[in-house]
Amino acid sequence: MSDRAALLKGIRAWLVFFVVCLVLSGATAFPLVHELRWTDELLRASAVGDQLPGLADWIGRVRVGLDRADAEYPFLLYGTDWLAFAHLVIAVAFYGPYRDPVRNVWVVEFGMIACAGIIPLALICGPIRGIPLWWSVIDMAFGVFGVIPLYVVRRRIKRLEELTAPVAVPVPTV
Repeated sequence: MSDRAALLKGIRAWLVFFVVCLVLSGATAFPLVHELRWTDELLRASAVGDQLPGLADWIGRVRVGLDRADAEYPFLLYGTDWLAFAHLVIAVAFYGPYRDPVRNVWVVEFGMIACAGIIPLALICGPIRGIPLWWSVIDMAFGVFGVIPLYVVRRRIKRLEELTAPVAVPVPTV
């Protein structure tokens, strides 16, 4: 296998991994109410809730809020549907770098910028919305862990670009 083919294979594997994570992350926003109920019940029934009472209390509080919103103001949960949809749409954008990495490296760089943007969003909006700092740290971890595969992909794309760049041939002068 040539260096170019190996790089392309690696780029595509990392992109598939990233897209699968993005799709799973987005898809979990659709059944949020049910997921919170299950998580709350699991924490309360297991030793984890006893070991991490702050987590159990927070999940319980969020569950109550989501249950109330679902019962009285279900239109508020429409926002999480849009969150899920945004994840899925962004995932589709990564088909461009999968098909032609060099030409579409900007999508990978856009993804890296989006991952970086998670950190100020969590630090600014978290306190405004009453989110505990430790939960904001979990949110920020999505940006940190998300940028890792994209960074690897970008580096490989730049190496691929060097391998496929046209070589300038000197033109003899007469």
